Amino acid sequence: MKRILFLGGAPTQVPPIEYALKQGYYVITCDYLPDNPGHKLAHEYHNVSTTDKEDVLRLANSLGIDGIVAYASDPAAPTAAYVAEQLELPGNPYKSVEILARKDLFREFLRENGFNVPRSKSFREVEQARAWLDEIGLPVFVKPVDSSGSKGVTHLEDDDMFQAAFEHALSFSREKMVVVEEKIHRAGYQVAGDGFVVDGQLVFRCWADEHFDKLCNGLVPIGQTFPTSHSAELLKRAHADSQRLLTLLDMKTGALNFDFVFSDEGEFYFLELGPRNGGCLIPEVIRYATNVDLIAYTVEAALGNDCSALVQQQTDGYWSSYMLHSLENGRYKDVWLSDRVKKYIVEKNIQVSPGDPVNRYSGSHDTLGTMILRYPNMAVMLDMIDNMENDIRVITE
Repeated sequence: MKRILFLGGAPTQVPPIEYALKQGYYVITCDYLPDNPGHKLAHEYHNVSTTDKEDVLRLANSLGIDGIVAYASDPAAPTAAYVAEQLELPGNPYKSVEILARKDLFREFLRENGFNVPRSKSFREVEQARAWLDEIGLPVFVKPVDSSGSKGVTHLEDDDMFQAAFEHALSFSREKMVVVEEKIHRAGYQVAGDGFVVDGQLVFRCWADEHFDKLCNGLVPIGQTFPTSHSAELLKRAHADSQRLLTLLDMKTGALNFDFVFSDEGEFYFLELGPRNGGCLIPEVIRYATNVDLIAYTVEAALGNDCSALVQQQTDGYWSSYMLHSLENGRYKDVWLSDRVKKYIVEKNIQVSPGDPVNRYSGSHDTLGTMILRYPNMAVMLDMIDNMENDIRVITE
């Protein structure tokens, strides 16, 4: 029986665990949160931090694993690559995964290799960061070099708020480093979505428009709409730059999570290229939209199994994920759904109960539930998700 170690057992990480169990694999999970639901499904659970490379390596070595997966987790992705490299398991170069997982290293690599990149520097001390801010001017993004789920990120337009923004970002950084980066004025929506590498080639990618809630936090995604509204010509350019980057990094196999934009001048800019599956139900929506199961391919690739059947597929229909969230602090009472949106909901998972405390949406950790929706056309889809307060509202008391 093949033995596979999953780094993390959070709700978003349950799908690959369930798949592995159905395939008859021996499932082992680890993280420092024993109450996570994935651990209850596993054959074994070990209380080991997914960011401690040496501890996870010792655990993996002692267990004789055949594969390791860091599903939908930026912090755990370098650990998985490190362990795979040390134990000669299927995976990608540790150095390359570390570059992709850290914003400072990624920006430096892009700059050195001739990609479009915003002016960006990383700092440990606020005084040096302020001098850089004075040089590039507002608006900027202030963010941790190593967080995920938009945690710790500030879109800064007021110089007087810089100190608070820097300290906020620092509090979410394990490396205790903060990026100060100029804002790119984008054309159209920011693009998200997932892809997959097989034998060094980007054989599949499914890209979406990314959406934010203008009524609370304009930096934390509330959902992605498939397919993206950008032109085929722009997407062709994005694919070419993505393949060039993957080749330079010698990426061999596995899932990728994209975030990029096109500028007003039509130039392509990477924001992030995560060496892992996306959150926000991106793989699940892709499965509905294309009949391609990236969750399954992720597990099989980690075990070294053949993934050559994976090829590019077009999106069939108009689909989105949606992260249920509150616009205010309080206690959860109910969720109101319009008659219109009820017709479009394919999956709904409410993760809170009446009386539970809820926070105004500030990061992925404030998500109260998830939904997958299918719409009749792109116009309805974009109008609804950009104004979802008209169709879905969390009621608090």
